[in-house]
Amino acid sequence: MREQYETVAGESVHETEVNRSRFICALAPAATEADAQDFLAKIRTEHPTATHNCFAYVVGAGAEVQKAGDDGEPGGTAGLPMLQMLMRRELRYVVAVVTRYFGGTKLGAGGLIRAYGGAVGAALDAAGTVTRRRFRLATVTVDHQRAGKVENDLRATGRDVRDVDYGARVVIGIALPEGEIEQFRGWLADATAGTAEFTLGGETYGTV
Repeated sequence: MREQYETVAGESVHETEVNRSRFICALAPAATEADAQDFLAKIRTEHPTATHNCFAYVVGAGAEVQKAGDDGEPGGTAGLPMLQMLMRRELRYVVAVVTRYFGGTKLGAGGLIRAYGGAVGAALDAAGTVTRRRFRLATVTVDHQRAGKVENDLRATGRDVRDVDYGARVVIGIALPEGEIEQFRGWLADATAGTAEFTLGGETYGTV
């Protein structure tokens, strides 16, 4: 799996104007291709009288899914430069929709490429991005006597505590950077006098 990637924190909208044409870029996170398509449908509903609603999205930490559409603009002048901007910025799990309201002046192929790619770039600059890093899921199982201190220490040191389950023993779900697992094992053994159990699980991505 890729160690980390950039994405957008949430939905945002940014508008630019080129020769009286309005280019409104809407950005959103997209965990799946279906999410990206749903966001595109939403934007089309919000702008039913727009001249074009062009899109690009990248899904997968390794950019496994890359799609773009020109929505009636000359082929390769809208969706592709939008997608290229997302890839150039190394964005993942993201969808961009640029809504154009024609201002009466034709921009030509080169002008359209610059306008659509530029609209996405400007929107990303305005919205900012977040880095999501690869983490390993794990559980710490400890007795009730030590659980409170262990949980407090985990939170105090900035560990990503996902959940806490109080049963016969206390099970604390956490996420750790891969490179810190062995160091964490040592700390846990010292903190609990070797009484805690540490179990590794799958992988996920989290915000740095």
